[in-house]
Amino acid sequence: MLDLTHLRSFAALAEELHFGRAARRLHMTQPPLSRQIRLLEAELGLRLFDRTSHSVALTPAGHAFLPEARALLGASERAVQAARRAARAPGGGTLTIGFLGASTYAFLPRLISQARAELPDTVLVLKEMSGVAQIEALELGRIDLGLVRPVPEPFDGVSSCVMQEGLALALPQGHPLAGRRRPALRDLEGEDFIMFSPDGPYMHALLSDAFRAAGVRPRVVQAVSQSQTVLSLVSTGMGVAIVPEEVRSACFDNVVLRPIATTPGLAVELHAVWRPGNGNPALPPFREMLHRVMPPPPLGKPP
Repeated sequence: MLDLTHLRSFAALAEELHFGRAARRLHMTQPPLSRQIRLLEAELGLRLFDRTSHSVALTPAGHAFLPEARALLGASERAVQAARRAARAPGGGTLTIGFLGASTYAFLPRLISQARAELPDTVLVLKEMSGVAQIEALELGRIDLGLVRPVPEPFDGVSSCVMQEGLALALPQGHPLAGRRRPALRDLEGEDFIMFSPDGPYMHALLSDAFRAAGVRPRVVQAVSQSQTVLSLVSTGMGVAIVPEEVRSACFDNVVLRPIATTPGLAVELHAVWRPGNGNPALPPFREMLHRVMPPPPLGKPP
């Protein structure tokens, strides 16, 4: 039977490709790490790494084994978390929720207040994380539910739209477009623009497609991944940006938000994501409450 300690050592070395760094990551010295790798290779009857005095590299067998080892480690952590939840008092328990930053500030207080009223015996643990980090945390069993932008396929879980919101143009105070009630995308031609980076693939693709469809080419001067960072750069006068309307509650005093003239499809979704095998008894009632508390999703989207 495979030893989880050996698997953790293998995964760390496979990701670091350096015995010293992998050992520090695992809070051990190099000799026991080397011994664990040798024991794992002996148990499998395979060489997982090619080692020289100057480098470490995965063999083809090591490359094939890595995703399966990660899956086993994730499953073991989920099993531990499920057992710990089951050991807690019935009718209560802890629910760990991942959420995006500024994009969830407006509705998060309402959601928490409703959860405290309807689920008083459930302890909510909130973790602010990027969408990518939430998906990884779900797979490892570190959160029970995430609130993210739509997840690119493939995704080994359930994704359900809970909210759709419009987009707004964020402008430095005093910008000529701040005097217009409803600027259009075409007004951004040639403007210095702060873009969402490909690290936030949903917003990056949404805005890129919208500009392409409108025949507009703003001058991208910065690309960042978080809405709060976008707003902070707008506040310096570096450029203008398009952000979800929900960030209004986190806006800077010297940033003006204006609705954008109607553009079909220019809206963003927020999804709840979870793993179907999650046995936390607090998860189903929270999901049901979430869909009631959040604004209804757009027509044609399943709840």
